Amino acid sequence: MKKSLLILVVIVGLITTVVAQKEKTGSISGTVRGNNGVLNRATVTLKYGNQLIGTELTDDKGQYRFINLKAGDYELDFEADWYLTGHKKVKVKSGYFSLCNVKLTEQGTRRSAGLAPLFQDVGESDTLSTVKDGVKIVTVAEGFSSRGSVGSGTGAGPGSGFASVSQPNSMYLPRSEGSQMISGDSGSLTKSSNSYVFGDASRSRLSHQGNYYPFPSQETSKYSELEENDFRSPIHKPLSTFSIDVDTAYYTLLRNSLNSGRMLPANSVRIEEMINYFDYDYPQPKGKDVFSIYTELGVNPWNSERQLLHIGLRGKDVDISKAPPSNLVFLVDVSGSMNQYNKLPLVKQSLLMLTDQMRPQDKIAVVTYAGSSGLAVPSTSGRDKQVIKDAINRFNAGGSTAGGAGIQLAYQVATDNYVKGGTNRIILCTDGDFNVGLSRTSDLVNLVAEKAKNDIYLTVLGFGTGNLNDKMMEEITNKGNGNYAYIDNFDEARKVLYDEFAGTLFTIAKDVKIQVEFNPTKVKAYRLIGYVNRKLRAEDFKDDTKDAGELGSGHTVTAIYEVVPIDSREILVDIDDLKYQKKNSTGSSELATVKLRYKMPDSDTSIPLDVTVSSKAKPSSQCSDTFLFSAAVAGFGMLVSEGDYNEHLDLNKVRELAGAHTESRDTEIRQEFIELIDAYGGIKGIGSNRNYWD
Repeated sequence: MKKSLLILVVIVGLITTVVAQKEKTGSISGTVRGNNGVLNRATVTLKYGNQLIGTELTDDKGQYRFINLKAGDYELDFEADWYLTGHKKVKVKSGYFSLCNVKLTEQGTRRSAGLAPLFQDVGESDTLSTVKDGVKIVTVAEGFSSRGSVGSGTGAGPGSGFASVSQPNSMYLPRSEGSQMISGDSGSLTKSSNSYVFGDASRSRLSHQGNYYPFPSQETSKYSELEENDFRSPIHKPLSTFSIDVDTAYYTLLRNSLNSGRMLPANSVRIEEMINYFDYDYPQPKGKDVFSIYTELGVNPWNSERQLLHIGLRGKDVDISKAPPSNLVFLVDVSGSMNQYNKLPLVKQSLLMLTDQMRPQDKIAVVTYAGSSGLAVPSTSGRDKQVIKDAINRFNAGGSTAGGAGIQLAYQVATDNYVKGGTNRIILCTDGDFNVGLSRTSDLVNLVAEKAKNDIYLTVLGFGTGNLNDKMMEEITNKGNGNYAYIDNFDEARKVLYDEFAGTLFTIAKDVKIQVEFNPTKVKAYRLIGYVNRKLRAEDFKDDTKDAGELGSGHTVTAIYEVVPIDSREILVDIDDLKYQKKNSTGSSELATVKLRYKMPDSDTSIPLDVTVSSKAKPSSQCSDTFLFSAAVAGFGMLVSEGDYNEHLDLNKVRELAGAHTESRDTEIRQEFIELIDAYGGIKGIGSNRNYWD
């Protein structure tokens, strides 16, 4: 009897545990309707209090869904062209779906040229016509089936960040089991298990986040051709000068490519953008300092005959609530090339999220361009967010790409509404496929360089694959006082425009230059890893008319030098000593002096700083996590670029080094980096996980 009772208690306990596990989260589903039937591509925004949880577009049946939500009270906003915005409050219960169907009220017959209405009349085939408008709580057993989710599946909602969002209209790639077909303008995607086929791409595996877009079969993207930096002798060339670079676009491009089973051109690699994608634990600036400077010298983890000199900057955090007003111009490419599921729909989601963060004192204008350009919304106060969001929701792709005309109009609007002492910035959303009017890269570079003199900054957000003009977008950003990010999914949009909002928009220092002077009595040779197209002449360092990179609030910037110490057995630069130059002039124990120059955003005069670096290198085992993880990223970039100085590098070393140092504030992103190493090894057939794609 006691034994039976004990078994019963155990069974009840197990059942209770299973039920508890199943009842951790709930979901919200529903259909959005208009006067003529269901509304496809309507925007549904989910919030918990003031926290944005996620945004979704309805599918061709007008349906949407948010899953893995923790219990609590949520709010939904429903937006569609030519309809008044709908608003609903929804209570989510653990283990239940909350069904929220709405019918939006038409606001009139006003139409914009070239825009199609967002409704589809399904008539008697509408299976949800018997459900009354409003909110109804139903159990999972009542027949709602999952369409798949995006994210780690750890839940979302109160206290846990963002929701896992299912996107049935191809905004995201579903993870549910079985074979599915997802259509887009560039082809169709068939899923079976974890393999994806898109066009001619026979290999494509998504990362654990499960929402990266595959590359189309016709790849015509444009990238810069770069040659890696060589070793230099400090006797003959003691100075190394370059502009900082806070761009992160190349890492995201590489991630999207590798997760689609493809390689980017080896000579296109911008290693500095791979390193700077990650957040590093540099000390906060002290007092009135604009940024902090961090240096660390350690033995090279993959070659004990060399050292790595790590230089890091961290920008001061800006209190956004106290920041001066912003004058923003959204410049949006709505040409035919943007008519793909990972382009204009993702642009709309990104800008809607950014608009939600604007304050009443901020101003936003919206300029669109296709065959011609136009002012969709004049400069409007942040308190009138709905006007701006309505314009964003009306974007529709079609026509050729007169990007130059759009940029000229955007700069004119920004100039007309210039805020002295504030943030004046153009945010360009495009694939860079300019083909009408001012379209040559050199002409566009000259245009933005001239406009940048008026302290109007430029942020470029690249979207899509297949015809992406990465070369043009990177070059105009470098000359336009700005930053460049590539958005390949909503998570990346959230990272750039929400998590790093202040750094993306608020510049705290401009024209930031670094010059390193190496001591020839301690250094036999050195080379800068990356920053190939950011190098400056030595005389440019003190020349305040020479443009350089900008540093945003809270941004971190990292540069790594590979150094051959004077007592190394390696001979990389074999040049006779100069007859008239003193080799032992200093007698110093310093390895190098790191000099910086920067300007305040409202100044044209640079401020100098400098720090010295001791020649005593730490053993690798004593180096910081920041030093070692960034070294792993640099090493991976060197392998991907197939450079000339990889003789001591191999993929297993890089993976082991990165894997030992993933614990940080961005642990998930660092763990994702390990998967990219494996994906690369699988493509190249090397490393311990060479069978990654099998």
